[in-house]
Amino acid sequence: MALKSKIRLSELTFDQNGLIPAIIQDYKTKEVLMVAYMNKESLRRTLLSGKTCFWSRSRKEYWVKGMTSGHYQFVKSIYYDCDKDALLIKVRQVGVACHTGKRSCFYRRLA
Repeated sequence: MALKSKIRLSELTFDQNGLIPAIIQDYKTKEVLMVAYMNKESLRRTLLSGKTCFWSRSRKEYWVKGMTSGHYQFVKSIYYDCDKDALLIKVRQVGVACHTGKRSCFYRRLA
């Protein structure tokens, strides 16, 4: 099922590389799971599929979270900040979010 958007994608502020940071949060626990980047097309794909799709800056390709691991993120809601230059995506996380096998990518504390 496609997700409804309250603003047009053209109203968001993407950086000079056409990217916008996306903070991924568990919709029930509010735990921050990861941060990734989207461009207009990956955001469009996310809205259409209901699963997070990102732009890999290193591989220069789209990737759907969970496509290889089975640890999908099902989108519950998408918010944007006051400057329209960052996204907060609330998801139902299946399995772990981090490629290290941890639930969240934020498991290390800075001393």
